[in-house]
Amino acid sequence: MKSTKRRQKYEQAPVTQDVIAWEDPAVGLVALDSPNDPRPSIKIVDGQIVEMDGKTRDEFDFIDKFIVKYGINVSEAETSMALDSAEIAKMLVDINVSRRDLLKIASGLTPAKLVDVVSKMNVVEIMMAQMKMRARKSPANQAHVTNLLDNPVLMAADAAEAALRGFAELETTCSVTRCAPLNAIALMIGSQVGRPGVITQCSLEEATELKIGMKGFTSYAETVSVYGTEAVMSDGDDTPWSKSFLASAYAARGMKMRFSSGTGSEVMMGYAEGKSMLYLEARCVWMVKAGGSQGTQNGSIDGLPLSSSMPSGLRAVAAENLLTSMLGLEVASGNDTYFSHSLARSMSKLLMQMLPGTDLVTSGYASIPNCDNTFSASTMDCDNYANYYMVQRDMKVDGALHPVSNEEVIAHRRKAAQAMQALFYAMDFPEITDEEVEAAVYAYKSSDMPKRNVAEDIKAATHIMESDFNGFDIVKVLYQAGYEELAENILTILKQRVAGDYLHTSAIFDENFHVISAINNENDYAGPTTGYQISDARWDQMQQHMGAVSTDDFIDSRDESYINGITECGPAAPGTNPDEVVIAVSPSFGQQQRKTIVDLPHEIVLRELAAGIEEEGMKPRFIKCYSSSDLAVISSAGSRLSGSGISIGIQSRGTTVIHQKDLVPLDNLELFPQSPLYDKKTYRAIGKNAAKYAKGESPEPLPGDIDSSTRFYMLKTTLLHNHETAQIKNIKPVELEVSFI
Repeated sequence: MKSTKRRQKYEQAPVTQDVIAWEDPAVGLVALDSPNDPRPSIKIVDGQIVEMDGKTRDEFDFIDKFIVKYGINVSEAETSMALDSAEIAKMLVDINVSRRDLLKIASGLTPAKLVDVVSKMNVVEIMMAQMKMRARKSPANQAHVTNLLDNPVLMAADAAEAALRGFAELETTCSVTRCAPLNAIALMIGSQVGRPGVITQCSLEEATELKIGMKGFTSYAETVSVYGTEAVMSDGDDTPWSKSFLASAYAARGMKMRFSSGTGSEVMMGYAEGKSMLYLEARCVWMVKAGGSQGTQNGSIDGLPLSSSMPSGLRAVAAENLLTSMLGLEVASGNDTYFSHSLARSMSKLLMQMLPGTDLVTSGYASIPNCDNTFSASTMDCDNYANYYMVQRDMKVDGALHPVSNEEVIAHRRKAAQAMQALFYAMDFPEITDEEVEAAVYAYKSSDMPKRNVAEDIKAATHIMESDFNGFDIVKVLYQAGYEELAENILTILKQRVAGDYLHTSAIFDENFHVISAINNENDYAGPTTGYQISDARWDQMQQHMGAVSTDDFIDSRDESYINGITECGPAAPGTNPDEVVIAVSPSFGQQQRKTIVDLPHEIVLRELAAGIEEEGMKPRFIKCYSSSDLAVISSAGSRLSGSGISIGIQSRGTTVIHQKDLVPLDNLELFPQSPLYDKKTYRAIGKNAAKYAKGESPEPLPGDIDSSTRFYMLKTTLLHNHETAQIKNIKPVELEVSFI
């Protein structure tokens, strides 16, 4: 069938490349509200839960057993479960119901009841609830720092920049697992150069990750995965108890740790039991709570392309973040997976976490280009910083990042790369050359770096893992190499492992290594003017280095003299020559403003207008109107002074009109309002048509273009026009003599 041209454009839109699917509850391809989801229920006998969500105790799988034994607050369960789900949903968005009251209620809700509550909420209500329920008052953010070549020099430089931009946590992984120790060390060094107190992890197989943490090269972990069905957990040789043991191993060694989960993982593995993605995630979140972890990374994570393909899929993703917060856990909300060809769709997903704020808005944001992201592409990468910063500024919402100057970035990247160079030299590791350092300072991606001998780097990494080399050795080397402040920062991170204060829920450090957590920075949002408020200093920081413009950026500050070739010749008298066409210019034209809005020099504009007039056998005459910046007034005054009765009025920014003396000011022969579109050819054509009108002809009006991008010049137009208006003088038009060099 033949398609309309509009349909053809529709079919070429990026979003149409996204693959979406019909629901199939039988296999778990349903985001929420599967007909196979259990109905909420609970029965308690002698202080023990003997029935939960339609299953009796003898029917419990090991996830159910774990949740009822270590998770659900039995003393609150009957009261909480008796509440109507819609009523709890209303309480979540009611500013008169406190977060603490809701935490108490949620502690007694079963997985099915939790899902029943959030299923009553639309995405705006989910965001409203998230604003109140997140654990820590102030939001934070996490970044991915990886590269395809496992280049430790580039990784340190990238980590320094990411920390400088505001990320509180940095996460790396490896293309080659044996490079992990060097990656972890590079991340640790770079992070403490960028901003003291940033914590880091290296995402690996769980035993290896724990060993690297025990050596002091990382300070947190989040890749301890849990799943919502027994079959999937068993498939990985795991149980809730084994995961809890691993969590306790991290905690015993002073490392912050959270589990990972997310909608869609069970159906991807073929064991969804026909349940909805959100219901299975509710079981995961309860496992996290029961297992003693301070939080979880969720928000579909790697399964986002699947969950987002379902109707209401992104709503379910936002809901799973809320479920985590309702149980008093830290949520590192998953915006770390590229899932759509559409930037608009990607941003709509991100905004559901960014606007209300979560403990960590992304987990993580690709601070490197996605082509170098060994976690796979993230929703946002370093190319999207400008978009992210602009959303923060537009909405005055703190996404926990801020712009930085080019000079700051270069200085921090260089320091991190040089610190790695010094460490490698002292440890007799493969040399890091000055060429590599310089390349790392300015590199966009790993292919911009000189080639390293990866085999030799792996030997160094193997030595690290097989020897007693640890974080304190790095401190000593850096201190002896002259990096005292950096060494002190790393030592302080290691000391925090002993103190253990940052094991509290949703803990991060500020630049002075003060712990900020749900204990000392508890979210107390209760409506407008409460909860987290952006301070004046933070608001100023969020706006710096964004290229904001002012009038001074467009005004010639040398003096008020005219550009070469223009001089004033006294008051302009009415013309008597019927062959003349007046070109009437505005108050700033050729003086304080010397170019059009698209930087076309005024002398070229005048030359082209004059050339067009002369090509038709007519003569240009130039005057300047000081009494108004209004184009209608300028052109009307010009036509009354023109011997032919025809004038061309032009403002400094380039907006132009052809006017005739017997027309009222707001009428005209031809108007050219979209000055950003006009070039030399346009102005010559305007001159020709004006001359034709002067000769009594009726020329074909010049074709006009509609270009929506001209809207982007509105601010510049306003600044220029306000400046031009400020130059108005109460004097009559003056004659100009113009000579073209």
